[in-house]
Amino acid sequence: MIRYSRRKFLHDSAIIAGLSTIGCPSIVRAQSDKLKIGHLTPLTGFLGAIGGYAQLGVKLAAEEINAAGGVMGRQIDLISEDSVNPATASTKAQRMFEQDGAAVLLGEISSASSLTIMQVAERNKKVFFSTGARSDALRGKSCNRYSFHCDIPNTVMVNAVGTALLAKGMVKGKKFVTLTADYIFGHDLLKAAKLFFDANGANLIGDEMIATDVTDFSPYLLKIRQAKPDVVCCNLAGNQVTNLVKQYAEFGFPYPLVGFNLNTGDAWAAGEGNLSGIWPTVWYHTLANAGSKAFVAAFEKKYNKPPENHAWIEYVSLKMLAQAINETKSTDTEKLIGYFEKQTEFDILKDRKAYFRAWDHQLVQEAYPFTVKAKGDMKDKWDMLVLGDAVPAAGAPLESIYPTKAQNPCEMKV
Repeated sequence: MIRYSRRKFLHDSAIIAGLSTIGCPSIVRAQSDKLKIGHLTPLTGFLGAIGGYAQLGVKLAAEEINAAGGVMGRQIDLISEDSVNPATASTKAQRMFEQDGAAVLLGEISSASSLTIMQVAERNKKVFFSTGARSDALRGKSCNRYSFHCDIPNTVMVNAVGTALLAKGMVKGKKFVTLTADYIFGHDLLKAAKLFFDANGANLIGDEMIATDVTDFSPYLLKIRQAKPDVVCCNLAGNQVTNLVKQYAEFGFPYPLVGFNLNTGDAWAAGEGNLSGIWPTVWYHTLANAGSKAFVAAFEKKYNKPPENHAWIEYVSLKMLAQAINETKSTDTEKLIGYFEKQTEFDILKDRKAYFRAWDHQLVQEAYPFTVKAKGDMKDKWDMLVLGDAVPAAGAPLESIYPTKAQNPCEMKV
């Protein structure tokens, strides 16, 4: 038996390792040349169903970018994981920056989890695209200069639906009851709803704060029956909306159910004949412009179903990041922030281009109210919604439906 001394073993191992590197330089370069981008979204819990769509959308965008030559000639290495909850989201975000070497992060739907990732981005001085979190507070009192907000905020959702309700005479002098998710997103949405009610002469006669793990809404529906409102308004999130809609239909109330928040994946899950009323959305797969049609076709070809709005927002968000990196020729945080803050316009597959406001990093874009097709009119389970006209109307400033500086307490710390 041949025995090696420890010194000789280490010496020979170092030589072999060196030869391996010399012999396979293309492999080493390929690994180091990849651009690592971190992605977090809830794949479990009450937001898991729409988080699944988000992951499909961002993966499709990465594949298309890589097929077109990558970013600055580098292939994207997308690290996409379940954010689970705020604490886990924070831990994973730190690991993606510190250990995985992610240049930027994007993702999230939960406003609570997005807030913790924003804090990680600020500590690490790295850009984070908050793609699906809608709380006004994230781009208000909790804003920071490293975080950018791609989805419409709560105030815009309220204004989109409110515009349609006003047109139908369903606000002034009407009695409202609201059902609200008991976490940062719901609290924030209720605040925006109350401002709208107060400004337009509605009477809020009752509100119920509901924990995110509640699945049986019968106690709340019995209170609604006793209150006899003119309109019931849903401020819930995720699969709670689906559960409420189904149970509301079973009660057979004469009071119309409307909502200031609904993702289309949760609407589809409600099933034909259960959903009714007026609701908001940021995008829908029936939009008739060329860019949107091309995205829908690519998504359907790959996944055999249409994209939900979180698939769209993740898709366009990664495309915006890729555009910024290509045009600045850098992943440097300050250069990227400067690029976004000069209000560069982005094609986000809508009729009007979008841009980030410099002072609160909100992506300013159109929104839509929608109504629901009558039972029997759907061609398939996804053919459920009818989009209303874009808000704001063509020709009106995009920012007219967004919080103003006076309304939004964002102070960026340099």
